[in-house]
Amino acid sequence: MTTESETVTAPVARGRHARQSARRAVAGRLSWGLADQAACSLSNFAVGIYVARELGLTAFGVFSLAWATYGVVLNVSRGLATDPLVVRFSGVSVESWRGAVARATGTALGVGLAIGALSLAAGLVVGGRVGSAYAGLGIILPALLLQDAWRFSFFAAGTGKKAFFNDLVWDIALIPAMVVAARVGSVPAFLLAWGASAGVAAGFGCLQSGIRPRLTGAREWLREQRDLGYRYLVENVSLSGAYQLRAWGLGAIVGVSSVGVVRGAELLLGPFYAVLTGLALVTVAEAGRVLRRAPHRLASFCFLLSIGQAVAALLWGGALLLLPDRVGVLVLGTVWHSASALIVPATLSVAGASLGIGATAGLRALGAARLSLRCQLFASACYAVGGIGGAVVGGTVGSAWGVAAATISSSAVWWLQLRSALRGRDLQPIPEVRTP
Repeated sequence: MTTESETVTAPVARGRHARQSARRAVAGRLSWGLADQAACSLSNFAVGIYVARELGLTAFGVFSLAWATYGVVLNVSRGLATDPLVVRFSGVSVESWRGAVARATGTALGVGLAIGALSLAAGLVVGGRVGSAYAGLGIILPALLLQDAWRFSFFAAGTGKKAFFNDLVWDIALIPAMVVAARVGSVPAFLLAWGASAGVAAGFGCLQSGIRPRLTGAREWLREQRDLGYRYLVENVSLSGAYQLRAWGLGAIVGVSSVGVVRGAELLLGPFYAVLTGLALVTVAEAGRVLRRAPHRLASFCFLLSIGQAVAALLWGGALLLLPDRVGVLVLGTVWHSASALIVPATLSVAGASLGIGATAGLRALGAARLSLRCQLFASACYAVGGIGGAVVGGTVGSAWGVAAATISSSAVWWLQLRSALRGRDLQPIPEVRTP
């Protein structure tokens, strides 16, 4: 015979078990996000270290200018293709996901082909070291953007394991490519090695998913997602554009080698950037799941996410301050002595960005593109003004401190806008988005 207490306890136990299972599922997806970004960052880190050690500070500065431009183009692709995909097609049916992924990856490939052709033409016209770097960048952009689109597609489906193995294939393919590039010994050679190995991973993504990118579906995708896509485009490009402006401004005010110094400091923080970016891959999709299943928990999810990352950034920066000079020289070569002076402001900059990452994920999950656009435009303006204004006042170090102040101020604005969005919204579970 079943007692009354057993009748009451059984649903409670089932509810507790369901919550524990949900937490384990979230932890698993976050773990795959970190593992994937570690694999991705390994390739970026390897290329940067090779160029810094093998070619010297000036060539590293040229490489860093091309890298900054790649960041702008990558954010164009994400704004138009994969950001709307993650917001609207995370946790939906397989049929909806597959149709959306075919169009989104086709859009990313189209962006790479179009902007790559422009970069190649511009590089051939400009000539010299900078021109050859941009010509090489133009050739590899389609592969880079398509590979990145597969990563976001897999995370939208909750299969971060596939994204990790895709980046692992990239890392393996990069090894022989880097050996060849080191023998050539030029910036374009390293860029082409990086892009060729990304092309291998992009092809592997097609095999993993069983989906072919639909270039012809790009127009349809842009039309369907225009309410989010174009705002995310402006939002993303404003940030990467501000980074590009700071790079060019710093190069003009202090010298092109200063751009290499800033990139060197970023490489020192590379492992933590991997954590930050890896979580960013997953957090919007996870925030979307929280919003669908337990919308009242969205604010606490975003807050814990931000605090955890900010504390981790400060701990990593503190560890870098204790790094012996001989180890730093081993890693960065002659770039170390200049880059080490930027550790404190660079750490504060990353910690400031971490404080805002949770609010960013929350606004993206809510689909509040107007508010997130407003925040990002403010953050980008602060970044450009702080970075260039700091360079005028205090050179490379002044630029780093200006950026640190900008990121901390911007995070406060992100949280104010998320609070406004939460107050103005009746947080009810969101139905699945289906394609016609």
